[in-house]
Amino acid sequence: MIQLENINKVFKLGKTEVSALKNVNIHVEKGEIFGVIGFSGAGKSTLLRMVNLLEKPTTGDIFINGKNLLILSEKELRETRKKIGIIFQQFNLLSSYNVFDNIAEILRINRVPKQEIKRKVKKLLTLVGLEDKAEQYPAQLSGGQKQRVGIARALAMDPEILLCDEATSALDPQTTDSILELLLDINKKLGLTIILITHEMEVIKKTCDRVAVMDKGEVIEQGTVLDIFSNPRHVTTKNFLRNLYEDTITDDVVERLQKRGHSYILRLAFRGESAYEPVLNKIASNYSVVTNIVHGSITYLKGVPLGILLVHLSGDEDKVEQAITYLKDVVYHVEINLELNKKYKEAMVL
Repeated sequence: MIQLENINKVFKLGKTEVSALKNVNIHVEKGEIFGVIGFSGAGKSTLLRMVNLLEKPTTGDIFINGKNLLILSEKELRETRKKIGIIFQQFNLLSSYNVFDNIAEILRINRVPKQEIKRKVKKLLTLVGLEDKAEQYPAQLSGGQKQRVGIARALAMDPEILLCDEATSALDPQTTDSILELLLDINKKLGLTIILITHEMEVIKKTCDRVAVMDKGEVIEQGTVLDIFSNPRHVTTKNFLRNLYEDTITDDVVERLQKRGHSYILRLAFRGESAYEPVLNKIASNYSVVTNIVHGSITYLKGVPLGILLVHLSGDEDKVEQAITYLKDVVYHVEINLELNKKYKEAMVL
């Protein structure tokens, strides 16, 4: 549905050129929630503004439903933008308008009949849980309520796409959860395609189907949330995930590990119901290997459990290799962590 192909964006600041986006390629499927995560300055907000062409690329193409936005007439572009709603970090509500009018204004600008405006605003207020707040003003609302007004306003023109620019970063954790639940509900009920920009991996894991990780204007990793969480490749992605679970071993833990014959440190990722299976018990009994859990955690991706274990596996060489082969058949992802094993082997030599 949404395709960004070979997108580059260069800003000129006097005689200096700054590359905000570098050869970015992203494809967002209809009806999915697609996350874009990165630290400040990664280029994610610039990327989001490309989708509705508020920011034009220096080079590259942008397609929505097969139409290249860059070759549309001004009239055609205006009509396309009506189908793209946007939610802002700071709400951007009109302080002199009450809740009803903040939502209704975009409908009035587009000359929607008065009775239709009344009907639609009432319906939207019910959808976002603010049916009793129509006459209140932004100053009377909490942060979460303001964002709900922003969401209702973004939905007023019946968009097919919803862009969320750090929509929860100004909210406390409990309010953030309620807004994310609302976005999930809207996605399910209305079939909207949502692109969600954030610097919080917690937001990604609760809402998104797929995710792109950005760093210094480039997409360094992208894929399903499950794949990215279970097998992060880039150091930036790993740094984000350390806020949710730790998969490193401290020096004092390495020193306590005792070598028992052939030995490895494995990183195991379990998904779904397999996260609760006694896999380590099976390999200990079937292959006579010794297993030590160095670290373990379970996190949930849109309600699906993902278990991450760091395991020290030791025993006779043949048995250890057989156990690893078995694990690769029954576990979602198995990684022999080269960095941790190097650290471990060096400690054994010492």
